[in-house]
Amino acid sequence: MSNENQAYITALLTIITDAIITVDQTQRITFFSQGAERTFGYQVTEVIGQSMSLLLPSRFVEVHREQFRAFAAGPEPTRLSFEIFGRRKDGSEFPAEVSLSKLSLNDQILFIIILRDIIEHKHAEEMLQLMAHCDSLTGLPNRTRFRDLLRQAVLAGQYENKSVALLLMDLDQFKEVNDTLGHDRGDLLIQHVGRRLKEVLRPTDTVARLGGDEFALILPLAEAGHATLVASKVLKALEEPFEIEGLPIAVELSLGIALYPEHGSNADSLIQRADVAMYAAKRSGSGYTLYTPEQDPHSPRRLALAGELRHAIDGNQLLLHYQPQVNMQTGRITGVEALVRWQHPQYGIVPPDQFILPAERTGLIKPLTQWVLKEALRQSRDWNQKGLPFNMAVNLSARNLHDSQLPDRIAELLEVNGMAPSFLELEVTESAIMQDQMCAKEILTRLSKMGIRLSIDDFGTGYSSLNHHPVNAIKIDRTFVRDMTENQNNAVIVRSIIDLGHNLGLEVIAEGVENHETWNRLLALGCDAAQGYYMSPPVSAQEIPCWMKESPWGLA
Repeated sequence: MSNENQAYITALLTIITDAIITVDQTQRITFFSQGAERTFGYQVTEVIGQSMSLLLPSRFVEVHREQFRAFAAGPEPTRLSFEIFGRRKDGSEFPAEVSLSKLSLNDQILFIIILRDIIEHKHAEEMLQLMAHCDSLTGLPNRTRFRDLLRQAVLAGQYENKSVALLLMDLDQFKEVNDTLGHDRGDLLIQHVGRRLKEVLRPTDTVARLGGDEFALILPLAEAGHATLVASKVLKALEEPFEIEGLPIAVELSLGIALYPEHGSNADSLIQRADVAMYAAKRSGSGYTLYTPEQDPHSPRRLALAGELRHAIDGNQLLLHYQPQVNMQTGRITGVEALVRWQHPQYGIVPPDQFILPAERTGLIKPLTQWVLKEALRQSRDWNQKGLPFNMAVNLSARNLHDSQLPDRIAELLEVNGMAPSFLELEVTESAIMQDQMCAKEILTRLSKMGIRLSIDDFGTGYSSLNHHPVNAIKIDRTFVRDMTENQNNAVIVRSIIDLGHNLGLEVIAEGVENHETWNRLLALGCDAAQGYYMSPPVSAQEIPCWMKESPWGLA
């Protein structure tokens, strides 16, 4: 080899960060690169002629020696990749990725080891795993991990023929803490609550944070008596005010209990029944309540539907109906609102009020909303291609306004369908916005900047601050519109909402218009658009073109 080539190879080996080591057939080290010196902490003079076992933890020496012998004896393969633990000069151990090759040189076998320290990679993997399963604020298991743990607890209960208890709880009036003291102090309170809950439970029990002010407790192999005892201990533990930056803050909570197998045979049914019990406790002010069927007279069907909803989303059982929205000045359709229905194989058409709320409480609202958006935009694209270019309105829930990935998913669906953002209108309720105004404002602002129209649904039933949210329209709640011709108070409310909306530069849409008299009254008040059975009930996508041709409200 020329001096020039030798210098080049030497320079190359100097800058390569991986450890490059060669050993002979007796597993003695014959070459040790500068990368190897940096990785193991040995100088080259300390290792040349030494056994490879110098670089391995003692407990792995024999295992790797046999692996090495087997590799040396076999004709194939000529390269082997695996992970090992290395040992540095100071005795510390680290995970490493190894590529082992064999090379015949002058009738001798030489083994080349390229080793990379992957401890940072392992730490990153562990961190990602932690982030995927742990709540970032409290370090407790998050909703995803909670569901896995609950399923495992139920399986253990089945195997051992034992009971399992699920306790769901949330803090009463927690929103007032955030509004009064700020979200930073609210976060501190949540952290303190999580720590105090862990102190109450056994090591075998689980505390999880499901989001917001919601927590869940899983008690494996626990009967009703033990579950109610734990509930009492939790209430007592949280009686003591929390001191947050010198301020004593008292919390109250509502807690619902459901038992396997008494109240449910799987994780989904337990969550639903514990949720029913929690709201029963909230209504009664009793602190905690053990589930009973009387708390939810429709529970058998409701729980069955909740358990089947995921299959319905994946199994093409959902469909959309569309209710036209009519411009009151032109008398022509300007858009439709997409309303989801469930074509259940046993119950027929299931209205949304029987599955939307359970979907919100079980986390299924995200895939459900994704399905509705995907189908609505696909249908809007088809109508546009047939010369029916009107807006498509889709409802969002409170949980959707906590989904930071929602704007990106909507942008992707718009692009896939070749639809301009201005054709999509997203409706959110006042109550959804009020649950977390800061988070709602962030999501709504991103959507607005994309060019999507935003409207506040059921306006007049809450206390939203229109000045702080980038909305284009408000929809007057049907409870005020429906009897405004007979109820003077409702008529005054409708007039005030129309005036308020126009003063803020917003379009005003009235829902629940069911007769000609109501239409005329709204028209006289200057309402911009209307929606209701007077113009059309919700109809299927197949019926819309026919309705457009035959209805006096069709496109101009």
